[in-house]
Amino acid sequence: MILGCIDTLPTAFTESSLMAVIQFDNVDSILTCFQELEDPRSHINRRHVFGDLLVICIVAVIAGADGPDAIGTWADNNQEWLKKHLQLPHGIPSHDTLGRLFGALKPVAFQACFQDWIKAVAPLDKDDDTNQIAIDGKVLRRSHDRSKGLGPMWLVSAWAVDRSISLGQLATDEKSNEITAIPELLDNIEIKGAVVTIDAAGCQREIAKKIIDGKGDYVFSLKGNQEKLHAAVSDYVTEHMENDFADIPARRCFETIDGHGRIDEITYY
Repeated sequence: MILGCIDTLPTAFTESSLMAVIQFDNVDSILTCFQELEDPRSHINRRHVFGDLLVICIVAVIAGADGPDAIGTWADNNQEWLKKHLQLPHGIPSHDTLGRLFGALKPVAFQACFQDWIKAVAPLDKDDDTNQIAIDGKVLRRSHDRSKGLGPMWLVSAWAVDRSISLGQLATDEKSNEITAIPELLDNIEIKGAVVTIDAAGCQREIAKKIIDGKGDYVFSLKGNQEKLHAAVSDYVTEHMENDFADIPARRCFETIDGHGRIDEITYY
């Protein structure tokens, strides 16, 4: 796993997003959006340009690198392309140099600059895109350490559905902590005008309030583990379905799904 701040770096760009960066030589957009990011390195023996390091790290992670060693290998293999766009006064930085940088960067400040860059290189099509942000938590395989009594790590991610870009991630040591991680993640991303979708684990009043305060909308899943709320909603919908929603305004959406050897017809109210 990439160390320090780069744990928050979205790694799930589509191949087309990567090609857009390379084909259009859009390195200047990275340098522009990250120019306000403070260089955390010591002033002694700074051999590499801060902007060069950021570009190498970001593009390498987009290309699939998952740590300082992999980023260093990617940079070595792409020296010719990098030399066309970066200063590189002392050549390609070592993986040790990259590792020290990752440990020193401030995640929140990096995240803010990264979001600005996403908006610059992958703007929403206002005519077609709904700006849906899907938030979900997943356990990282083999991230546990039984010898130290540590369980697996959970990663809560925010995914921009229309742009196929990860907007941010937060790590938590237990699934139950996902509820506390979601509000913190919402604080680090732009949700104004977006529709935020979360599964039943995030169906909480505090999370709903934070999304509304951020001028976004939400769609939550609701399951039987929230017994009273689930029963109240179920009874409410059943009551109005019995008279075909004659007493309240309602909208219907019909969908036919053909897959997995069957055809499903779904009605949404």
